[in-house]
Parts: sequence; structure tokens; C-alpha cells
Amino acid sequence: MQTEPKKSLVGEEYEVEVGPVAHGGHCIARTDEGQVLFVRHALPGERVVARVTDGEEGARFLRADAVEILTPSKDRIEAPCPFSGPGKCGGCDWQHAAPGAQRRLKADVITEQLSRLAGLTPEEARWDGTVEPAPGDKVPKGEVPAWRTRVQYAIDAEGRVGLRKHRSHEVQPIDHCLIAAPGVSELGIEKRDWPQIATVEAIAATGSNDRQVVLTPRPGGRLPIVELDKPVSVLRVGEKDGGIHRVHGRPFVRERAADRTWRVANSGFWQVHPKAADLLVEAVMQGLMPKKGDMALDLYCGVGLFTGALADRVGEKGAVLGIESSKRAVEDARHNLQDLDRVRIEHGKVEQVLPRTGISDVDLIVLDPPRAGAGRQTVAHLASLGARRIAYVACDPAALARDLKYFAGEGYVPRRMRAFDLFPVTHHVECVVILERAAKGV
Repeated sequence: MQTEPKKSLVGEEYEVEVGPVAHGGHCIARTDEGQVLFVRHALPGERVVARVTDGEEGARFLRADAVEILTPSKDRIEAPCPFSGPGKCGGCDWQHAAPGAQRRLKADVITEQLSRLAGLTPEEARWDGTVEPAPGDKVPKGEVPAWRTRVQYAIDAEGRVGLRKHRSHEVQPIDHCLIAAPGVSELGIEKRDWPQIATVEAIAATGSNDRQVVLTPRPGGRLPIVELDKPVSVLRVGEKDGGIHRVHGRPFVRERAADRTWRVANSGFWQVHPKAADLLVEAVMQGLMPKKGDMALDLYCGVGLFTGALADRVGEKGAVLGIESSKRAVEDARHNLQDLDRVRIEHGKVEQVLPRTGISDVDLIVLDPPRAGAGRQTVAHLASLGARRIAYVACDPAALARDLKYFAGEGYVPRRMRAFDLFPVTHHVECVVILERAAKGV
């Protein structure tokens, strides 16, 4: 028996009271019929007209944009960016919120995720409940910090530069991105047309003058001659293999952090905020307090940032093992740390490589997993190694909270937690939690 297709509610409008912030850059509201709305461009406590952007009758929830603000929050400001707002660029979530309010919203999300998924209060997580701005990021209302050292521009069918709309492949043309770091903006990418190109990724290294663009041509498209306002290396994404290939210049950029220069090749992972790498290393090392002679693990180690910081502190009698799934990042890590005999970098997935090492006990562990988190199996293995302290670096509060619950089940509890606003005007937030074995009877 064929069922009738459910009626789409896209375009329907509801006048609603906006409730609390939710993970993902929106707030929760309900229609008069009780249907849940995830509303973007709103703030808690406001009364707004919400227009549905996704959903159908009977759906568990609907997505919507606040298209008219009837009762504004005291935290509301006029969005500094002309490309921010309903139906426009999806890159920023909180352009309409004052800087301090953005950090409070992120703190509310972390608190809710800890409570719902880990059963922890901020006090139990040993967190003071604040989200700390990066040095230099405290700006007046109406301004945003220019922090993003890597920007992925989308190119529309006419070759115009833009950024993608929220949950869409549609391109919002722009002439300037306010959160792009000066080293990205100075390239002048937005001033040019990019015929036959699908995306342009711009990278401006921190601590060096290295600039790089990575071009993805449209199927069958030819690469243009790249002439920008500053010298750049050019790479391209291969149509057949999806790999990144050098066109001219260096295939890597040189980043500077933790008193070292780091080679990061082929658009590999590096913290996007220019202050993030040093800030996170400081938080992790202060929490772990490494000692000479310690044996340490750095899991999901990337190009070796925490591995190097640990190696410097454990000394010649210590040892650090890094594990990373990206082959290119492993090559970079080995290059970056080649002067340290006490460092070993292994290639592969943590859950596969770590059991094969035969390591049965360690002193310290750092893990900086991808957005999905480490997972129950990996957490159980880590707990079995008896580490004195574990530093968990998390870019997603939901995954962090789930893993903290797994750690609690294995006897590890937070001893200190900090949260950092390393992605201003977006909903993203970075956390560092230091875990220790719970005292018996606790």
C-alpha cells in the first residue's frame, strides 16, 4: 500500500518564543502545535517570526530561520557582515550576537552536553563555566576578529567567489570575508573570477610568510594562470585520484608554534586560529605536568605538535609515540621531529595500531580525536594503560561528553577543564580536559 507523501512545510512561518541555545548554531523553539523548531539567526528569549527552511508535516523537528525579530534580546547586534543572515552565507552562526554573548552561548552548549551525555555538572567537570577568548580576540560590539588562516571559497557557475549557504551547495557571492586572517585577505582572491574552478582554498601560515592556494577544477575544467596580490604556492586537486598535486612553489607551508617550525604539506590539518596551537600546547602541558623520563602517547597526532612538546619535556630518557592515520601527516611529523631520537611516529588508525604496539603501560596520554570522538573501545584501551594523566583535546562538546562518560566507566575523571573560543562568530568551540584516576571510594 502506497503512503501519501508528507506535505513539505518549507516556507511556512510561525511566530514563536525562542528558548535555549542548542549545539549546532541555533536555538530551540516550538510551534503552537508543539513541533520543535531549530531556529538560526535567533537568540534565547526573543520573540521572532521563524520561516521553515527544512522539514515536513509530522517530522520530529523542523529547521527555520528567524526572518523578523519582534522582541530582540539585549545581546543582539546588527551583524557586521553584509553576507550574514537568513538565506545568506552559512559560515558564521553568531554574527548577530555581541562577542561576550557568543561565549556565553557556547558555555551554555557545553554545560548542556556535559549534563545530558556525561551526567556531569561544570563543578564535577572541574570547569569554571567560562569560554576563554584567544589573546587579542576581545573586540568591541560590531567588530569581529580576523582569525581564519584557512578559508575554503566556493566558486559559482559564473566563476564568482563566494561561500556556501547553510546546509546547501548554493554559493553566496562575497567580496570580502570578515573573519579571514589578513594573510588570506591580502591575496585578493575575492577580486578575481575563477572560471572552470569549483573551490579555492587559501592558506596563510602563522609565523612565516608562506601562502598557498589549493584549486579544485570543475570536471574537465582547465587550471587558470594564478596571479594574486602576494606570492603563493599553487596546488590542485586531481580530478581522477582526488589527490593534491603541486603546480608551482612549495607543496607545504611552514607554521610556527611551541618554539618549532612545522612543515604542513598538501593542505594538511593545522589549527585554523593563529593563536590556537600555542594556546592548546600550553593548556595541555600545564595540565599533564610531564616529568623527565616519562613515557607518553600522542594519539591522532597530526604533524606532531603535541608529540614535540611532550618530547621536549620528557627529556632524553623519556619516549613519545605518536599515531596518525594520514600518511602525509605522518611524513610531516617524522620530518618535523627528526632531531628527536626519543620520538616514534606510527601510521594508521589508533584503534588498530595501538594494540599492535604491545605497549601495556604509559605515564601520559594526549588525544586530539576527530569530530566523532575516540569511542568506547579506544577509551577502554587507553584506561587499561594506567596513565598518570590524560589530556583530551576536543573540537566537539557532544563527542567529548560521550567519551568522558566512557572514561568515567573506566575510572578516569576530570581534574581540570578549560574551554577556548578559537572559532569566533561560529558555533564551534575547543575544550581541553585533564583526566586522572578517581580516588578509591569517589
